[in-house]
Amino acid sequence: MQFSLKAGGLLFAMGVGVASLAQSSDPINVVTSAVPFLRISPDARAGAMGDVGLATSPDANSTFWNLAKLPFIDSKGGISLTYTPWLRDLGVNDVFLASAAGYFKLDEQSAISASVRYFDLGDIQFTDFSGNPLSTGKPTEVGVDFGYSRKISERWGVGAALRYVNSNLARGFASNSGVDYKAGQTVAGDISTYYNGVDETGKGFRAGLALSNLGGKISYTNNAIERDYIPANLGVGVSYTAVFNEDTKLMFALDLNKLLVPTPPVASNTGDFQVDSARDANALFEYRNKGVVNSWFSSFGDSDNELAEVQASVGMEFSYADQFFLRTGYFHENRNKGNRRFFTAGVGLKFNAMGIDFSYLIPSGQGTNRNPLSNTLRFSLLFDFGKPQ
Repeated sequence: MQFSLKAGGLLFAMGVGVASLAQSSDPINVVTSAVPFLRISPDARAGAMGDVGLATSPDANSTFWNLAKLPFIDSKGGISLTYTPWLRDLGVNDVFLASAAGYFKLDEQSAISASVRYFDLGDIQFTDFSGNPLSTGKPTEVGVDFGYSRKISERWGVGAALRYVNSNLARGFASNSGVDYKAGQTVAGDISTYYNGVDETGKGFRAGLALSNLGGKISYTNNAIERDYIPANLGVGVSYTAVFNEDTKLMFALDLNKLLVPTPPVASNTGDFQVDSARDANALFEYRNKGVVNSWFSSFGDSDNELAEVQASVGMEFSYADQFFLRTGYFHENRNKGNRRFFTAGVGLKFNAMGIDFSYLIPSGQGTNRNPLSNTLRFSLLFDFGKPQ
């Protein structure tokens, strides 16, 4: 039952399936983790640009992507609220992600921030391995952050955040197996840096780097062995803004992300059942019992094709008078590592201190190959406080 709980949470959160690991010339071997809701784009602006956010211009949602951007915002403070209905294309009506973020600049050089992500998986019918109903529940997951960021020069900024994660996938579950399930809890942190190379007109390059979700494993039982990795991630991003005249700008952005999570072992198939079973059991034991720090570093060399585990996002934003915005983007993931590939689009409006963003994930695929995230919508409200400096 424990495996069913975690697999269900993963499927709801990411909208992808995990194929069985079998020996082949090109095996499907998806890198997975617990609490995958931390990888969902939490704001409509980034969602409209293919999930780019590491090196774009700063706003209140920077706390989710790159905290080091916040000291470069003109306003004294701000907040953002986002609502994302999830998996509506599959006919699911009670699953959603809600997020809120806020920041306050202490002075010209530094800022503090806080944010929260709440993922509601709706009403779930829990079953045993035979499919017999056991009970109903309402699993939820929450992540709460507090951060501090500071300029270290006129161009460079750094940031750090502390995150508490609570994953209550077994809420309402009545076990008949003698295993006590509990809410998974852990603490993680983010470290980021940001380069702001634009001039006074807004033209120029930006760059960002973020290490996120660096924290301990998470467990849903009291068994110390059954602990899962959380989605530690290394992200690198760049952007360039072209200024055509006083009102018209065009920004291009690229993000590359690599999960710092070990690659699961692929099942061997030599024809010797006893040898294969012992070998696979040992490989699985080593995979599950790596130390946290060791898992981060080993994730760079435990796959035959490490480049296949890099996710790429490209995005574009056209702005007029810093009040009207048109956005589009593309997200790419290797077909053997999750196969999420989709185009996005969106618009934004800003009226003085208030902004509204909307994003849409364009449908792709047909039949069983249809992207389960098709038609995903995101809505964000942003409010700035204090006059521009």
